[in-house]
Amino acid sequence: MFDTIHHIAIIGSDYDKSKHFYVDLLGFEIIRENYRKERDDCKIDLACGEQEIELFIIKDAPARVNYPEALGLRHLAFKVKSVDDTVKELNTKGIATESVRLDDYTGKKMTFFHDPDNLPLEIHE
Repeated sequence: MFDTIHHIAIIGSDYDKSKHFYVDLLGFEIIRENYRKERDDCKIDLACGEQEIELFIIKDAPARVNYPEALGLRHLAFKVKSVDDTVKELNTKGIATESVRLDDYTGKKMTFFHDPDNLPLEIHE
């Protein structure tokens, strides 16, 4: 019934910071970008392999509950060839990462970092 994930939607609060983080630092390519006057927000569609990330910029969105964790989407994880190499690249760009650890179930390397609005993002081999 379901083939693959079409897109993931992320809400950011600051247009310049979010766009810089996802496009300039993480390297996602912009597919399209639109200002939605009726909602007074921006929507930036980003390419992520065959999937898309919909990056909504909503100025007055409520803060995300992170700790303690709440019901709903826990985090977004990206598959990478090398966690160690990706961590080095993220750190070079000023993005702090947690310590690299092994996934208890797969035995593969993984770690977390956060976007400008503190959304937890994971990289996983």
